[in-house]
Amino acid sequence: MQNKNKDFCIFILSHGRADNVHTFRTLKRMGCTYPIFFIVDNEDKTVDKYYKNFGKENVIVFDKLAISKTFDTGDNFDNRKTIVYARNACFDIAEKLGYKYFLQLDDDYTAFEFRFDSQYKYVTDKIRKINNIFPAMLEYFKSMSADSIAFAQGGDFIGGSESSSAKMRMKRKCMNTFFCSTDKKFKFVGRINEDVNTYTSHASKGSLFLTVPNINIVQHQTQSNKGGMSEVYLDNGTYLKSFYSVMYSPNCVSISLMGNKEQRLHHRVSWNNAVPKILSERHKKYEN
Repeated sequence: MQNKNKDFCIFILSHGRADNVHTFRTLKRMGCTYPIFFIVDNEDKTVDKYYKNFGKENVIVFDKLAISKTFDTGDNFDNRKTIVYARNACFDIAEKLGYKYFLQLDDDYTAFEFRFDSQYKYVTDKIRKINNIFPAMLEYFKSMSADSIAFAQGGDFIGGSESSSAKMRMKRKCMNTFFCSTDKKFKFVGRINEDVNTYTSHASKGSLFLTVPNINIVQHQTQSNKGGMSEVYLDNGTYLKSFYSVMYSPNCVSISLMGNKEQRLHHRVSWNNAVPKILSERHKKYEN
C-alpha cells in the first residue's frame, strides 16, 4: 500500500534494548511502510548498537539533560531513566525531520488487535496489516480538537464484554501510544507516570485526550522486559509511581487498592472531578 500521508512518521522510544525492539519487528511483520525512527537519548550506552541494527539515519539521539530543563519533573531526583524525556523531545524532532504528525510508540509491543468486528460486536482479533489502521486514526485525529489520541490497552477491557471500553465508550485519557501534531504541542509532566500526570493535569484546564477503543496494543509485562523503565519500576513499584499523579492532580486522582487476591496500590481518577463541564441551560438563573 502506498503511503498517502507524507507528513506522518512513527517514533519508537527506546533505551538499552537495541537487540530487543519488539515493536519494530511487530510493525514490519504487519507490513508497515511508514517512516520509522528510533528516539534514543545521549545517556544510552548502547547507541552504537541502534546505529548498527537500524541504520544511523533512522536513529535520532537527543540531549537528555537539555530536555530535562524544559518541563516539570515533579521532583529533585537525578535519575533520568524514564521515558518522559523522549516524549517531550519528539515534538522538536518531528519539526526538524519535516513531519507535522507523528505517532509515539513504546518498544515492547508484540501485536495490535481489533476489539470490534464490522458489526461492532466485541471480539479479539489480531491485526495482520497495519497500513490501513494508522491513516484512519490519523484522519480521525485531524478531524477533532484533541491534543492527542491513543489506541486502547488490554487493561481497558478488564471485565471483557461488560467493560466500558467493550461498549464502544471512548475514555478521556491517553497512555502508551500518542498521535501528536507539531501544531498542538504540549508538555508531558512528571518523571514517572507521565501519561496519567499529563492527561489529568492538562484535561483539568480544558485539553482533550482520548483513547479509541476499536484497537488495542499488546505488550510485554513492564518489569519482565529488561531495559527501558524496568529498573525504575523494580526499584519503586507502583507506590511512588501513583503518587506523582496525585501530586499533579489532587482534585481528581487518589490512591486505591487494585486487584482481587493480590492487591497493590494504584492511582484512581475521578472524572467527575477532573474536567470542566458544560452546564445545561436549565440551570441558568439570570438573564443578561
